[in-house]
Amino acid sequence: MPLRFWAVAFLSCFTVGAVGCRFDGAPRPRLGSYPSSTGGTRFLKPGHLGSHRYKFSLAEKNGIVYTCSAGHIDVTHLRIAADWTVYLAAKSFNCLMQNEPGLSFRLNADRSKYFVRIRYPEPWIKLPEKDKEEIAREVSIRLGQYLAFTATTWHEIMTWFGYKCIGILPEFPSAFSWEDSFSNLLGTHIAAQALRDNRHTFNDAMTLAIDRELERLGVQSHQTAKEASKRVRGDWFSGYVLFLVSMKKRNFDIGLDDGYVTPTIVPSICRCRDAIPKPYPVPNLDFISLYGFSVKLEIEPRESEKSKVLKIVYPNAEKRRTRIEPTVHFARIMEYIRKDAAEKYGEDLILTN
Repeated sequence: MPLRFWAVAFLSCFTVGAVGCRFDGAPRPRLGSYPSSTGGTRFLKPGHLGSHRYKFSLAEKNGIVYTCSAGHIDVTHLRIAADWTVYLAAKSFNCLMQNEPGLSFRLNADRSKYFVRIRYPEPWIKLPEKDKEEIAREVSIRLGQYLAFTATTWHEIMTWFGYKCIGILPEFPSAFSWEDSFSNLLGTHIAAQALRDNRHTFNDAMTLAIDRELERLGVQSHQTAKEASKRVRGDWFSGYVLFLVSMKKRNFDIGLDDGYVTPTIVPSICRCRDAIPKPYPVPNLDFISLYGFSVKLEIEPRESEKSKVLKIVYPNAEKRRTRIEPTVHFARIMEYIRKDAAEKYGEDLILTN
């Protein structure tokens, strides 16, 4: 398929093969699920997840599944991260093809604003259009993955410090709950697969890729998913009603130590005997230098909780800035959160690597 056609289709529909459609905005919000066996949690039947839809559709099913190699997965978070991956890949592609110095964006669930600055290799403007499109396509997909995972991780961070994106409803229990980070990460990987699918629209490619990846991870029945949650009641969580759950088990692994996120699996699931967690690589910016680019991402918190985070990042008030750099500051923030969680729940209920 000619790269020019891919570029037009990618920017209008976020798909390689789509024709005759338009795209008109950022990803829609979706309401995630807790992995706990509580009222409001929907456990899904494998193979019956419906059709992925960037726009709203009743055909799309969201909730929790259980896999032998990755434990509980929030399909809603997976879809959210995937759609943000493709949206940010499209913005990045457009930016690169127009030689713009950068881009900015904001998640619809948060108030923080993200600023991306791009430095181009010297011969970029002189490259033949076909070569530019080929490089921009690959760079934008991988940059979309990095930006989406970083943004969804930042959402978890702000939620830990008390941010509520849904009015007065408490969201602290969902901050780094044991399935969240891996579900987000999985969404970025599946989105990249869908964007490289030359035969299907993005929605159809996502539908196929989700089923394929969950099968690879050993997805189980909805009864097993629910039973796995019941097994850890009292130890990993308590409560019976959505938004009134006390979540104790947290997974703070965002790949800072080895570049991978290791999922949390429930021990002693009879259908997953001898199961070993399957780590997935975290998107990073290491690849960008291979193409001669450099990229800098900054986050400007605009939530009322921003002062709590900025004090951790910049302990000296006189030198305090209004933005943070994830590559520089996430480690310090996550260490603070880890210690906070250990005091609340104990070391044995947190996972950091």
